[in-house]
Amino acid sequence: MVGRTPEAEDLTQEAFLQLFRKIATFRGESAFSTWLHRLTVNVVLMKLRKKTVAESSLEEATEPDEESGGPRRDFGAPDNLLSGSVDRINLQRAVEQLPPGYRSVFELHDIQGYEHNEIAGIMGCSIGNSKSQLHKARTRLRELLHEAARQRAREARQDAKSEVEQDG
Repeated sequence: MVGRTPEAEDLTQEAFLQLFRKIATFRGESAFSTWLHRLTVNVVLMKLRKKTVAESSLEEATEPDEESGGPRRDFGAPDNLLSGSVDRINLQRAVEQLPPGYRSVFELHDIQGYEHNEIAGIMGCSIGNSKSQLHKARTRLRELLHEAARQRAREARQDAKSEVEQDG
């Protein structure tokens, strides 16, 4: 389904991790092999649905630049590692601002990968409650992240205005 052996191996490992996590949900209404096949297909489909990140060969990335002999660098390009770090910090701050119930469901579902029926069992609530809490958590996170972005934009405008006033 994925066409590349290394990726297929990674997905096989992910399928067995899912099997380990979800074995308790097997009800015996079908053959175990059928259930395992469906679980594996779902793992692969979820991977294919995710946005694919541009991949580059390790050899290509570590080969020296032909002109300088040093590692290849793309000067002037955005530093994705730094941008990702800033995004992670902003997301972490927003998650910390969520009410405890929202935060618990969000972390269990979106970070740790539990399903709603598992979360309901862990938290002692209904599946519908788990779904509702997750929806509200995501909505609140969006609001918090938008508020933080607007605040940063206001601060940048204020800084630019201050610089203009000092220069003038």
